[in-house]
Amino acid sequence: MDGLRRELLVASGILMDSRGRVLLVANDWGRRGRVRYTLPGGVVEPGETVVDAVVREVREETGLRVMQMEHLAYVVQVEDKRKRERTVVMTFKVRWDGLLNPRDPDGHIVEARFFDLEEVRERLSTHTPLSEPLLYYLETGSAGRFYAYTGWSTRGHRV
Repeated sequence: MDGLRRELLVASGILMDSRGRVLLVANDWGRRGRVRYTLPGGVVEPGETVVDAVVREVREETGLRVMQMEHLAYVVQVEDKRKRERTVVMTFKVRWDGLLNPRDPDGHIVEARFFDLEEVRERLSTHTPLSEPLLYYLETGSAGRFYAYTGWSTRGHRV
């Protein structure tokens, strides 16, 4: 991408409860009341591994402890020409323990709770790179897929 401004490596986790519901967090990044739901996760900090980032982000955003990384569920790449950004998201299925108690030090998380499949579909419907890989994974159980997108609201390619 010509004139790439920045590259982001993001780590996220899929946490499911005993009823098969998926944990989503509500982000208000601009603190303007425009909430977007995502899996718990965030940017990998310098000197941090992707695994360490998942553990840290899940703890910060939900209060839960990651007990085990089960497997890599999928990887998403978004080439956002408008923002001149490349984002690569590595998403892991994890086992967890504890009680929901979000304490996001950045103050962006306004809710963390478990949703059934239809609620997940509804809350992620406007952001294809968030919804398509997660829904495919939840519906098929097929792990290790790669997805590429040219923006946050476009259809992508699954490999």
